[in-house]
Amino acid sequence: MKVLSSFLILAAVPALWCQEPATGKEALQQRLSELKASMAANQTQLKKYQWLQTTQVSIKGDVKKEEHAQCRYGADGKVVKTPVGALPEPKTPPRGLKGKVVAKKTEEMKDYTDRLKSLVSHYVPPEPQKLQAAAQAGHANIGVAEGIATLTFNDYYKPGDKVALAFDTTAKKLKSYNVETYLDDPKKDVVSLTNQFASLADGTNYLQQTVLDATGKQIKITTTNQGHSLVAP
Repeated sequence: MKVLSSFLILAAVPALWCQEPATGKEALQQRLSELKASMAANQTQLKKYQWLQTTQVSIKGDVKKEEHAQCRYGADGKVVKTPVGALPEPKTPPRGLKGKVVAKKTEEMKDYTDRLKSLVSHYVPPEPQKLQAAAQAGHANIGVAEGIATLTFNDYYKPGDKVALAFDTTAKKLKSYNVETYLDDPKKDVVSLTNQFASLADGTNYLQQTVLDATGKQIKITTTNQGHSLVAP
């Protein structure tokens, strides 16, 4: 739920497109303001719930790890995760030359994933300063189709990247938050982050699934949130 709670930071975004009568910029600001209000109200509702989170890591199409955790909000407003089920037993690395090869590959993968986490941290949560810079540079736009307003920011953190927020203008709810970026090479190190939202029976919006796809190493991390229930008072 980190991505969902991070949208509260947008409340600090100033009126980026004021002083100009351009309809497109006014529409963008209007929808962004509605999005901020929706996220703030929804965050209060989410704190009443606990849920099960499943994280699955696959490399080259093969599932390498799957973890489960019970999640709920703590007193500090941050999500607290409690592991569910037995943790996998650590594997004993092979000896000799094969062991050295395995150790090298493991270290290379750790370095890659650390860099991947660092990259994602520049997009989650979205930063008001970067949104403002993209808007002032003329790299922000809005599109509306079938009641969904898509707010898109290009060159948000890196040249050629893109951040898109889809907002249901009728239900006043966030539908998706997607990122297209890269590590080093914009063609070979493509990284995408898709976040899909859904609603509970009482209308509370929640982050249903996040998929992080790093094509350079064929790594895919899928996080699913389900089984929401009210926290006992």
